[in-house]
Amino acid sequence: MAKSANLYARIEPELKEQAEAILASLGIPASNAITMFYRQIILQRGLPFEVKLPPSALPDVSAMTEEALCAELEKGYADIEAGRAADADRVFDDLRRELGL
Repeated sequence: MAKSANLYARIEPELKEQAEAILASLGIPASNAITMFYRQIILQRGLPFEVKLPPSALPDVSAMTEEALCAELEKGYADIEAGRAADADRVFDDLRRELGL
C-alpha cells in the first residue's frame, strides 16, 4: 500500500528534537516511528501503553491502619532526628518562589 496520507501535528520543538535524536540513534525515521505507533494502536485496539496518573507519593492516611500510621510517623520522626528534614518556613518559601506566589 502506498503511503499517501499526511499527518500534521503541533508539538513542542524541544520534545520533537529529543525524540528525533533518539530515533536517529536507533536508525528509525520519525515517519516510520509514527507508522509503528499507529499499527500498535490498531493491534492493541487502543493506546499501546497505559495512560494513568502516577501513584501518589504521599501515603493515604485515611486508608491506613493505626499500625501503618504509627510506622509512617516513626519514619518521619527518625528523619527529623537524623537531620533529613527541612524547616517548614524554608520549604513554603521555596514553593511560593517556584510557583510565583
